[in-house]
Amino acid sequence: MTVQRIAAFSDAGQGGNPAGIVISEQLPADAEMRRIAAEVGYSETAFAAPNGAPDQWRVRYFSPESEVPFCGHATIALGAALAAHSGDGRYRLMLNQAEISVEASASAETTRAALQSPPTRSKPAAPELVEAALTLFGYSKEQLDPALPPAEIHGGADHLMLALKDRADLAAMSYDLDAGRTLMREFGLVTIMLVHARSNTEFDVRNAFASGGVLEDPATGAAAAAFAGYLRDLGWPHRNRIQITQGEDMGARSSITAEFEDQPGSSIRVSGATRMIAHS
Repeated sequence: MTVQRIAAFSDAGQGGNPAGIVISEQLPADAEMRRIAAEVGYSETAFAAPNGAPDQWRVRYFSPESEVPFCGHATIALGAALAAHSGDGRYRLMLNQAEISVEASASAETTRAALQSPPTRSKPAAPELVEAALTLFGYSKEQLDPALPPAEIHGGADHLMLALKDRADLAAMSYDLDAGRTLMREFGLVTIMLVHARSNTEFDVRNAFASGGVLEDPATGAAAAAFAGYLRDLGWPHRNRIQITQGEDMGARSSITAEFEDQPGSSIRVSGATRMIAHS
């Protein structure tokens, strides 16, 4: 079984978040998918198999420690792999809990892909969750940006969003992996998203992913979709398009674009470039 390794949301041919991609005639058994994901060692590996129509695929995502309902960067990487496998175009993806799509087109330089997320929703974060997260990272409430209140956000998976006033506080992010895993699993979170607003449409981001056994993700498309939905719910002056820079503080600069309409809860278009790492 061939595993492709593709980085999603790369920036000028560098960085991005690597994902494992397995395309096969049928999905392997759950235990086999868990084993492969653990062996690959990336934050997620996506498994895809034909699902009836030529443009329709059944997809599941596994981290080294657990199955996740939706993964944005692995979907972007899968789009690049499907373009190489079946040609440029739009593909429908049947997930465990939603149906989404990804479209991809290749050029001489790279393959770009764009996904349409599941519906989004957000709500103010529970005070006990905010307190626990601040303790985990060693932040105080005074370091939070009041313009972007803490929120529980969803765009196919659940995340906590905390915004920081000072970019240096974002750069200083650190936490204990085991403590983070316990907190995220207790509250049903896939990641904790830390954000600094550079402008109304440009954001620096770090995503802690202890729930999947990974300290930090260099690019998180699912959280980007959820965050865009949150900005829309908040009435933020987003101009229907935001740019996220992620991974810079860990030496893997990534670039994520999110575009969306004003209708509450509607799908977010998340796009970026990819780069091939290896086959095995």
